[in-house]
Amino acid sequence: MRFIRFGLGTMVFVLGLWAMAVHASAQEVNVYSARHYKSDQLLFDAFTKQTGIKVNVIEGDVGPLLQRLQSEGRNSPADLFITADVGNLWRAEEAGVLQPVKSAVLDETIPAHLRDPNGQWYGLSQRARILVYNKEKVQPAEIATYESLADPKWKGRILVRTSSHVYNQSLIASMIAAHGPEKTEQWVRAVAANLARPPKGGDTDQIKAVAAGEGDVAISNSYYFARLASSDKPEDKAVVAKLGIVFPNQGDRGTHVNISGAGVTKYAPHRDSAIKLLEFLVAPESQKVFAEGNNEYPVRSGVPAAAVVASWGSFKGDPVGAATIGKFQPDAVKIADRAGWR
Repeated sequence: MRFIRFGLGTMVFVLGLWAMAVHASAQEVNVYSARHYKSDQLLFDAFTKQTGIKVNVIEGDVGPLLQRLQSEGRNSPADLFITADVGNLWRAEEAGVLQPVKSAVLDETIPAHLRDPNGQWYGLSQRARILVYNKEKVQPAEIATYESLADPKWKGRILVRTSSHVYNQSLIASMIAAHGPEKTEQWVRAVAANLARPPKGGDTDQIKAVAAGEGDVAISNSYYFARLASSDKPEDKAVVAKLGIVFPNQGDRGTHVNISGAGVTKYAPHRDSAIKLLEFLVAPESQKVFAEGNNEYPVRSGVPAAAVVASWGSFKGDPVGAATIGKFQPDAVKIADRAGWR
């Protein structure tokens, strides 16, 4: 009997340890992130402090992360996939690595056009695709629309990164939504013919190249210009002093707006924790961190933009759904390739 009691006692003790281990493992969430900003880590740390749920982050480029999710399959430890641009969220959805979730918090907070209608991904922050120009050579009214960049007078004057980058693919996709594929291809061909140089570098490189006189107009995401505008470096201040910005298409559909966003992975072992983290990221204080930490526009109404961004004033954004932009990604890539925008 003593042996039996000892055995039962030991079993209860072991089961207790096992339950504690299961509880501890449940108090975590594993994030695969293609965003590389210090502000994101601040948010993860704040989430852990508030909830006790540890956030484990693996950062990488979006392509390798998606490949990893696919190869890991049911054995993936990932709970949440975070990335910039709806094009990448659409790719994740098409790859079958996300699952639909339903959250009243997310649905009530995030505007419908900034989330997947089936709940596979949600926007967390916004960025506008603006035009940056040399104030000595360009009048803002000359570039009031994206369509104006097709005018032959801009030949040898436009700077933009490669069309293989998802930012430009999403811009082209938004044009398809507005004009259809045929007119969009005509526009892409004209813009490609007007480039000042073969595409190279990122958005910041295009902005600096305008200041250096290599071209007169650059296409860029808004937060890149905001970084330079808020910099204390004399060389950055000198760049910004030469430049102005335009939010295109204020007279019609509005400026192309894209998102950073996230989705719960298909086989998330900590699904509930992943949803809690998503909901935390759209809370007012979290949205303020997105705004001030990386000069992005919040997705939650009532949260102000960072001071430098707010100084530009308000603008009208294109209301086309992010899901629609995602849907037109394959067409955008084909059009850019046919048009010679490399």
